[in-house]
Amino acid sequence: MRNEGDGRPLLLLDVDGPLNPYDAPPHRRPAGYSTHRMRPTGWENPWDKPLRVWLNHDHGASLLALPYELVWATTWKSEANEWIGPHLGLPTIPFVDWPTMTPQSDARLHWKTRALVAYADGRPFAWVDDELGPEDREWVQENHDAPALLHWVDPRLGLMPEDFGALTQWAAGPGQVAA
Repeated sequence: MRNEGDGRPLLLLDVDGPLNPYDAPPHRRPAGYSTHRMRPTGWENPWDKPLRVWLNHDHGASLLALPYELVWATTWKSEANEWIGPHLGLPTIPFVDWPTMTPQSDARLHWKTRALVAYADGRPFAWVDDELGPEDREWVQENHDAPALLHWVDPRLGLMPEDFGALTQWAAGPGQVAA
């Protein structure tokens, strides 16, 4: 029998893009964000500089106010709980432990798509990411029996008030796979 959780839909949350607007113009941190220097596992560069991450500390309370069960769906995996969550005031939350983080045979389908549907295991979910495409929406609709929202976030802006509004509205009455 699958885990039904607490009855709320899952919020499968990416870090880079939605929480860290990495694609914003360099040296122009978006309003409301602060700069953090981090060294997660695997971060290496020839200049030995830490990774620059922009985070909006208000996002933690906004995420916790959403009617979802939060899950990290990021390449940061468990390290999101160490490096990202504390800056946002988030408790330790579950994470998807990716079986692989490489493109699949169908290069148009995001490498996370199949793993997230398997993780959801028939539960309703919203997936927030900056790398979603029509192929992902189509695949989820054909391979996931519960409602799902695949919500794209602009990686130059990160999560905005309208994104939180869309997530709240969808959770109030999840329908079919939506943009």
